[in-house]
Amino acid sequence: MRVRAQSPLNLKLLLIIVTTSSLLLFILKSTLPSSSSSSSPAGFLSRKGGVGCSPGKLPTSVAEALVHYTTSSITPQQTLKEISVTARVLDRASPCNFLVFGLGHDSLMWHSLNHGGRTVFLEEDAAWIEQIQRRFPMLESYHVAYGSRVSEARGLMEAGRGPECTAVADPRYSMCQLALKGLPSIVYSVEWDVIMVDAPTGYYDEAPGRMSAIYTAGMMARNRGGGAETHVFVHDVNREVEDQFSREFLCEGYMRKQQGRLRHFLIPTHRDDPNTPFCPLVPTAA
Repeated sequence: MRVRAQSPLNLKLLLIIVTTSSLLLFILKSTLPSSSSSSSPAGFLSRKGGVGCSPGKLPTSVAEALVHYTTSSITPQQTLKEISVTARVLDRASPCNFLVFGLGHDSLMWHSLNHGGRTVFLEEDAAWIEQIQRRFPMLESYHVAYGSRVSEARGLMEAGRGPECTAVADPRYSMCQLALKGLPSIVYSVEWDVIMVDAPTGYYDEAPGRMSAIYTAGMMARNRGGGAETHVFVHDVNREVEDQFSREFLCEGYMRKQQGRLRHFLIPTHRDDPNTPFCPLVPTAA
């Protein structure tokens, strides 16, 4: 998803984060023996070095991200504070499985912050995918077609409250109108630890909107096994669809933080206990 450029100040602040994280990785890889990485308080950083990296050498993806963001005048649409919320989760969770709805100027950054894990991007614009792949062939991205429209959001909200939509199921076989059933097979076969919904386009009536992406992200999280929890992020919650659909289908009771236009939800699996309510009760003020 194409995004707008931000101010030079945001660019400088973003570069400080990326550069500092990468330098810490470089220092740790240079000074810590490999056997101590698992017991080090900063073990997640040393793990990101990956297999096959020479001691003291930055991983290729991190080095390319540094060069790209240092020389680019175009920065991600999210603000520094918004990016930092997801970056902190990736610090704890990576290397992990990270699914991103949207392909943009921030994609190389997300790929690098999840070094050693699998980061997959889903994008509605095939021409944009080709353009990004020519520049960054290491990014794993897939074209996705959406059949909805923002103008249909009200009706989809009502349909989503029906029993066929609140029943936990694999989205491929769900009877819910909101479930995305035609995504690439890899999306359904991997259990995602972190999901970011920052696409598809949703700022005009005929745009696809993020109704189905938000619902499907929540259903994939609920359908995981083994007592797992999934971090789900939704951007642009200042808009009506993102605000209402994230509250309804990711649940206010699962919301952990809102920073600017970004919301962070932590959704537990429901598959192990079919009696788990779709949304937890939110205590009301006395």
